[in-house]
Amino acid sequence: MSEHYYSNKPQTESKPRQWKFTLLGHVFTFETDAGVFSKSEVDFGSRVLIEAFEMPVVAGDVLDVGCGYGPIGLSIAKSHPERTIRMMDINTRALALATKNAQMNGVQNVHVLESDGLASIGDVKAAAILTNPPIRAGKDTIFRFYEQSYEKLVDQGELWVVIQKKQGAPSTVKHLEEMFSEVDIVEKKKGYWIIRAIK
Repeated sequence: MSEHYYSNKPQTESKPRQWKFTLLGHVFTFETDAGVFSKSEVDFGSRVLIEAFEMPVVAGDVLDVGCGYGPIGLSIAKSHPERTIRMMDINTRALALATKNAQMNGVQNVHVLESDGLASIGDVKAAAILTNPPIRAGKDTIFRFYEQSYEKLVDQGELWVVIQKKQGAPSTVKHLEEMFSEVDIVEKKKGYWIIRAIK
């Protein structure tokens, strides 16, 4: 079986590299590596999600599910120092990078943890959950993310998803509408949909 960026312990030879990227007006230095998602730049889908996201008014933490090396969670954390951002991924190499990137960029209001979806989050209740889901993991895995997210959100909490139309955005909307009280397509850009579901 070929290895994917959602493997727990990537066996790909490590080839770390650093580069700078501006998100929400902040210049970040990111270290990335082989075996993690979008190692050369912040991928377009994540950038559209970061720029579209609006913090809900309800109190609570923010979860970045499938955080990779950290661009979504770290940019939201830097812009919202009053919130705790919990960043999680199954890929241990990505988690080590996310922890290092938080330290390098002086972002202190984050917690990085290993988790398959939301399995390890415990009884935390979230105001918002953001995800750029691992499409190659398959629809069952992604729909499980959505169901776990519903359970972990406070009332009026929001799930934000970026997904390409051709990779299942319409079926994601349909599935979320079966659970959440309100589902909106906040933005469409170059085939990517930003979907917000409110509990």
